[in-house]
Amino acid sequence: MDISDTSVDKTDIWWRGAVIYQIYPRSYLDTTGDGIGDLRGCIEKLDYIASLGVDGIWLSPFFTSPMDDFGYDVADYRDVDPMFGTLADFDELVEKAHGLGLKIIIDQVYSHTSDQHDWFRESRQSRENDKADWYVWADPRPDGSPPNNWQSVFGGASWEWDARRRQYYLHNFLKSQPDLNLHNPVVQDALLDVARFWLDRGVDGFRLDALNFGMHDQQLRDNPPARVFHRPPTRPFDFQDHVFSKSRPEITGFLERIRELTDLYDGIFTVAEIAGDESLAEMKMYTEGAARLNSAYSFEYLYAKTLSADLVRTKTIEWRESDGWPSWAFSNHDAPRAVSRWAGTVPVENYTRFAMLLLMSLRGNAFLYQGEELGLVQADVPFERLQDPEAIINWPETLGRDGARTPVPWDSAKLHAGFSTAEPWLPVDPAHIPCAVNEQDTDQDSMLNFTRQLIARRKSSPALHHGSIRFLETPSDIVAFIRSTDKGDDRLCVFNPSSSMVEWQAAPSWSIDIAVNIVNDISPPEKLPPAAGYIARRS
Repeated sequence: MDISDTSVDKTDIWWRGAVIYQIYPRSYLDTTGDGIGDLRGCIEKLDYIASLGVDGIWLSPFFTSPMDDFGYDVADYRDVDPMFGTLADFDELVEKAHGLGLKIIIDQVYSHTSDQHDWFRESRQSRENDKADWYVWADPRPDGSPPNNWQSVFGGASWEWDARRRQYYLHNFLKSQPDLNLHNPVVQDALLDVARFWLDRGVDGFRLDALNFGMHDQQLRDNPPARVFHRPPTRPFDFQDHVFSKSRPEITGFLERIRELTDLYDGIFTVAEIAGDESLAEMKMYTEGAARLNSAYSFEYLYAKTLSADLVRTKTIEWRESDGWPSWAFSNHDAPRAVSRWAGTVPVENYTRFAMLLLMSLRGNAFLYQGEELGLVQADVPFERLQDPEAIINWPETLGRDGARTPVPWDSAKLHAGFSTAEPWLPVDPAHIPCAVNEQDTDQDSMLNFTRQLIARRKSSPALHHGSIRFLETPSDIVAFIRSTDKGDDRLCVFNPSSSMVEWQAAPSWSIDIAVNIVNDISPPEKLPPAAGYIARRS
């Protein structure tokens, strides 16, 4: 099984093999004393981020918003919400980041806006105004019910009645997040103007949120019932195959327009978020050839309740070189933290290192979520403190997203772990305080410094950074692969994600370079304990 890079040399492209650090600004650092993180907090911690050795930052939404979905309901694409600061703050952030050698990637939410956006306010006034068809409007059925059976991700029908137009509008998420009509080229033009606004301010790329929700079936056909349940259904949304409400192939034309624009600037990186059970096919489609997006990531790891060797093998092998360049994330703001989903009976401090070693070994880009470098577990947020609308609607059936969004602990000796002088918007979990940056920064054996070490190893090895990948024959519970380049910089990567000791030994021609949860870390062992892994080089 060989996934080789036989294309033209692309190793000089900054994002190819990059490690990107995600900041969720609300929870990073509060400098104004209102309990909410802000752009100045991000600016203050840029030196810390640069010390990790990452290549860039993905900044979650900071745009003007009523915050029904915490910034993913955009009311003004071209301005900073006052709770986060100003455009001048953003410009300063970009300038300082670039001075430290860090790229800046920002979210772009093109599938929907807030119902407070001026575009929607005008659109809902009548069926004849200039923006009447900028959103997805439909007449009711003869009995007054919604035009079809589509269900919202956050619960209930995807349609909301509007008395002014006497029509329903589509919302795949909250009813305050109406879907844009991306079939309309004028809407595409407006969104490309938004992208141009931020490119001209110096951003280095875009993470395109919920992109496969961007277009709908124009015949508004009913979704069929789900044929297979990949996980136990907890919402009406889970009972359907979303073949008509999302994932429409027509969106590729818009992606090509985005690429045409970004190619006018130097070194711009575009990565799509692809959610859903058929995400692999869409990831390939969105990144096919040289005229679409640079990369894409899915929720295969983010929603996996357990990590298995088969999951790693399958998802990596399915992504061939000809399919584009993948990105991988184990944790982010939309999913419970990986260590809490995967560790099982393995001590958390052992599992965090194992997961980080694996993430930094995979072929593709690695997305590192704030706090992952500290080994943070999913925070315990009591029901009365929940903020996430999805968590509140589905409580207590899902862990929700709030537990991954709690404040970063900076200083164990300070109030609220140094995040804010006021009560934070989400509580600091007491379990996070011993993991604070000040506790780990000078401890050479800490998770923080282990992460720094791994990122440095990845960047110094062409094989790990951008090399090909070839899987070895192993027992089913072990995953082993060789990362290599045509210059002979080979690395053997071996992992046991299972909960059992597994017998398997690599050839004696390899010597261990870095290992986790292995006593003898010089030569490949005969047996691998649970959550053990290593990277080796040829002797």
